[in-house]
Amino acid sequence: MARKKNDFTGISAEEKEELKKILLSSEQPEDAGGENVLRPKTLDQFLGQEKAKKNLSIFIQAAKTRNEALDHIFLVSPPGLGKTTLATVIANEMGTDFKSVTAPVLDKPKDLAGILMNMQPSGILFIDEIHRLKPQLEEMLYVAMEDFRIDWVLGQGISARTTRIPLNRFTIIGATTKAGKVSSPLYTRFGITIRMELYPVEELELIVKRSSRLLNIRLSDDAVNRIASCSRGTPRIANRLIRRVRDYAVVKGSEEVTADIVSEAMEKFDIDKNGLEVQDIRILKNLIMLYNGGPVGAETLAISVGESAQTLEDFFEPYLIQCGYLQRTSRGRVATTKAYELFDIEAGRYGNKGSLF
Repeated sequence: MARKKNDFTGISAEEKEELKKILLSSEQPEDAGGENVLRPKTLDQFLGQEKAKKNLSIFIQAAKTRNEALDHIFLVSPPGLGKTTLATVIANEMGTDFKSVTAPVLDKPKDLAGILMNMQPSGILFIDEIHRLKPQLEEMLYVAMEDFRIDWVLGQGISARTTRIPLNRFTIIGATTKAGKVSSPLYTRFGITIRMELYPVEELELIVKRSSRLLNIRLSDDAVNRIASCSRGTPRIANRLIRRVRDYAVVKGSEEVTADIVSEAMEKFDIDKNGLEVQDIRILKNLIMLYNGGPVGAETLAISVGESAQTLEDFFEPYLIQCGYLQRTSRGRVATTKAYELFDIEAGRYGNKGSLF
């Protein structure tokens, strides 16, 4: 007969204390700081990502109808699109316990074991940056996700033995910006994959309006569009710009944030009308003027602007590609004709006409 959760009958007092220490060390305190006022609580409040929301609504409703834990969910997106927020929304919709941890914080197997042993029935464990999970912890997670148990070694040397600890059925939500770095055995254990895309300006305008209402900021329609256009397709950046523009408006003594105030603020922040920052401009100019429009490797281009290749690929390139200024090819990065037009440079002046070849 399987042992119930946290039932340690049949093992010695020392082994029982060892397991209890693991449980106690992993208990997470309640968030004393409170939730960010801008974070949505339900799927209806979560703006954008409509396809993902529709699918999640179906999965959540089905799980609640069957009175079962939701299947494990794998979230993939560039930084700042709301993976953590969506995880909390899912927990709220399920009406279940929610725990959050980042993979680099989990150092030893007992760290993960303690958290899993404390999971409530149908509870949700959100693991951010799951691609950075250590191999030994990843192997423990395989069994926990599939069989809802942990095989734990008690004692040392010739007295060491394995005990099987059953777990409540729970849901892992793993989030990453680097899906390619997640091992295949781990990835295949997730039953649901959600890929979040950069937000179009229209959806960002809805987010800007909602955030401004929650922060009691008066924005004109033109100001809303201006902020949304400068947000790089990312809600996190949009919310950051709203706060900074509000600060600028307060100093200017304006009760309403107008498009002119936003434009003045963006000029102070070194953000142009297309949402491009100083480093974006440097990347495109170096690509065109130093490397004849490409193709050039990511490492070489990153060094020329004083960034790491990882930062270039993860932060700068997604927005430049979405806007049509940059292309990734098998031979390297290539500036498009639109990039030449941005700087009013004649295509071909530096030896490349912005094509793939």
